[in-house]
Amino acid sequence: MSTIQIDRLLDTVIKLGAADLHLTVGRPPTLRLHGGLRNLQTKVLDSDDMVSLMKSIASERSQQELQEEGGCDFGFAYGDMARFRVSIFRQRGDLAIVLRQIPNKLLTFEQIGLPDMCRELIRRPRGMFLVTGPTGSGKTTSLATMIDYVNTNFERHIVTMEDPIEYYHFHKKSIVNQREVGTDVPSFAEALRRVLRQDPDCILVGEMRDLETIEAAVRAAETGHLVFGTLHTTGAAKTIDRIVDAFPVTQQNQIRVQLSTALISILSQVLLARKDVKGMVAGYEFLVITPAIANLIREGKTFRIDSAIQTGKRFGMQLLDDHLWSLYTRDMISAEEMIDKSKNPGDLRDKVHRLGRTVGRAEWDIDDGDMDKEKPGKA
Repeated sequence: MSTIQIDRLLDTVIKLGAADLHLTVGRPPTLRLHGGLRNLQTKVLDSDDMVSLMKSIASERSQQELQEEGGCDFGFAYGDMARFRVSIFRQRGDLAIVLRQIPNKLLTFEQIGLPDMCRELIRRPRGMFLVTGPTGSGKTTSLATMIDYVNTNFERHIVTMEDPIEYYHFHKKSIVNQREVGTDVPSFAEALRRVLRQDPDCILVGEMRDLETIEAAVRAAETGHLVFGTLHTTGAAKTIDRIVDAFPVTQQNQIRVQLSTALISILSQVLLARKDVKGMVAGYEFLVITPAIANLIREGKTFRIDSAIQTGKRFGMQLLDDHLWSLYTRDMISAEEMIDKSKNPGDLRDKVHRLGRTVGRAEWDIDDGDMDKEKPGKA
């Protein structure tokens, strides 16, 4: 019986430009390509295949972690061609592996369509710039582009904390030190505790996943550093709510005040399958903290932020649904894709109907767009 070679699979991933490679028992190796799943024309994987594939990429340490914890995550370089972020886990007593391709080539602002205003904001000496969105929405790529812009144009000491390191940055005008959680430092919180002694100008916190990390990141932004961070939230207002809700009720007023002065911007993004050409396009919501918006954060009136974004177009601000609508009207994405990824699907569906068009699926007759909107009565 032929054995499946990981090298041949990875070559295929790189050649086709796939985002992920899924390996699991009972199915052939499967690519995530342009948002969809596509089986490779090879044999269906069995338990022995999975064990040998796992052993061909996991270090002794990762194999031990897999044994003890039931899963492990790590990154590795595949020659000069690409890097991969790997998650190996147990399911139904067998192994499953997902490899995410991290391109070696850093992209420019223009290539990924980042708002122009980002350039202005990341020149600032202090403050917090958050990039948010669901898993696989391109947050890492956007942040890598911004870090590369700072690295190319300014003399800064940039310290990143990542789990695992995805894009490698080389020293240009700046010095870039990248710390991998689990390899170079035990946790994000520990890395942040140490970082202020390392004379940083810019700090990248891969994930603000717990109270201790959020507190340390806000403190670093307040003490005169530019802090980049990510959260798994959709939309700018929701991101602020998520941070405030992470704190005990007695500290929530204080964190609102701190956020109102520390935050400079929230970029919230989703990734959409294009219909005009093969590939993906990012949809953005972009919030720039103006004095008026800082007041709304301080007073706990996040439900008013969306309308403040609409009136802040001259600062380059935009709502996610407005950007999705513009991609749809330019025929870059389908109505279904727009509605799937939107914050208020009901509103967008109505706009499509007003154009005399239909949306392909009946379940959009259930209006879930209003269910998660904050009611103005909430303070």
